[in-house]
Order: sequence, then structure tokens, then C-alpha cells
Amino acid sequence: MPLALALFALAIGWRIVGAHVPELANFAPLMALTFCGGVYFRDRRMWLVPFAALAFSDLYLDHYYATTFNETWAWPSVLIRLACFAMSLGFGWAVARRKNWLTLASGGIGSSIFFYLVTNTDAWLRDPAYIRSAAGWWQAMTVGRPEYPPTLFFFRNTFVSDLLFTAAFVLAMEYVARREGQPNLLTKRQAA
Repeated sequence: MPLALALFALAIGWRIVGAHVPELANFAPLMALTFCGGVYFRDRRMWLVPFAALAFSDLYLDHYYATTFNETWAWPSVLIRLACFAMSLGFGWAVARRKNWLTLASGGIGSSIFFYLVTNTDAWLRDPAYIRSAAGWWQAMTVGRPEYPPTLFFFRNTFVSDLLFTAAFVLAMEYVARREGQPNLLTKRQAA
């Protein structure tokens, strides 16, 4: 429980800081925590931590964007984000059975790309600023709305943070397994 509370607080705090520091927009540990939770957390109650952190930080961010930019998030889009996180958890659960460096990297990258494609397609479908054509979809995927930074900037931050936090989480979990004398990826090559 202390680990869950610490991860919960850190994930919420990091995401809120990202709203106030534009360079950190979408640079958050939540997707990596979700994916790695599927890989490493055997207690499935721990799988709720990233979803709770996403929901609580969304409540704050919705209020922040409403008061600062006069924009609110549509609840169908919130549900789509939750579905993307659920898919990432499923990716992690699938990787757990065949865990190696390649499947861990592929799962982290796949989660990041899946989130980007699904959420930006959702924005294209729901946001009246985008025309409903291939050009409008491409705009949603690359430059986004003119009053905001390009969506590729957000994807870059998401992609880099997903890789960085996934690597940090995996190394920490594998190091703990090694110290406890359990099978781990850090000594797997030596044993072969």
C-alpha cells in the first residue's frame, strides 16, 4: 500500500506540474506505470493506481484548462484515454508471460504509439476545428490546432517519457528481483 500511495502521488504531481511547465506537456510517467504495472504487479489491485492517478489529475487539469483557456475536456474523450490505458495494461500483462528486453521495449513503444493514434483520432472526430477529411486527420496527427503547440511536440514528449519511465521502472524492478535472488533480466544472459 505505501508503494501504491507513493506512485499515485508522484504520478498526479508530475502530471499537474506538466500543465504549468509547457516544456513538460505530456511528459508523464502514467502510461509507463500502467504498462509496467501489467508486467510486474501480481496484485491486480495495484493495477488501479495509474487509473486513479489519471482520473484525479484529469479532474484538476479539466478545472485548470477551463479557468485558464476556457476549454473543458469532453467525457467521451476521457473514457477513450482510460481505454488506451486499459489497453496498455493489457500489453503489459501479455509481455509479462514472455518478458525480455525486446518485448518490454516493444510494449512501451506500442503503448505510446497506440495512445497517440487513438487520442488524436478522437480529437479529429470531436473537435470542430478539424475538417472531416484525410487532410484534417493529418492536421490532428501533426500540427494540431494553430493556437497550441504541434501535436508532434506532445507525441515526442509522450514517446520519450514512456521510454524513459518504462526503462527506469523495469531496471528498478529487475534490480530488486536480482537482489532477492529471483530470476531477472539483469543476470539472464550470464545464466545462459
